[in-house]
Amino acid sequence: MKNATILAVAVGALIVASVAAQNFTYVGPQKCEICHRTEKRGRQYPIWEQSEHSQSFAALSLPAAAEKAKASGVSTPPPETPYCLNCHSPLYDKAPDLKANGVSCEVCHGPGSEYRKLAVMKDKSEAVRNGLFLYGGPDKIKAFCLNCHQNAHGMTFDFPAAWEKIKHPIPKG
Repeated sequence: MKNATILAVAVGALIVASVAAQNFTYVGPQKCEICHRTEKRGRQYPIWEQSEHSQSFAALSLPAAAEKAKASGVSTPPPETPYCLNCHSPLYDKAPDLKANGVSCEVCHGPGSEYRKLAVMKDKSEAVRNGLFLYGGPDKIKAFCLNCHQNAHGMTFDFPAAWEKIKHPIPKG
């Protein structure tokens, strides 16, 4: 009996370790665009593309960014500074080749290498098992947004107004 219990625990630990060790990778917003650009799919990609999120890394090269960085005690150029990149290009260290995409799809929805497949995306629970992040409501979305928007650069964050600009639900039907 003791050996069976040890074996069961070992097998369980192996299963947990294999799921946790899955190597989900970031693929970039252009891969998301393939399916998420049309009216039928909700125009998620064009909404992102026209948002400030898509330009957040580029904004670090503007003179105003250098001024804000200096005022925050940052002495290195903002496009090279982790303090700035953490919010303006959160994937800079995980997927350096995607740094210029700013706050892209996978920043909020997780690395898409495994869930981006159509067969997986058709089954929401399967997509989640394959790396898709879902939030379960506006309060959890807001909490995630506040990681960067909480009094950023001394500005207050109006979540309802910001959400109206960036929300991108999948149409029913």
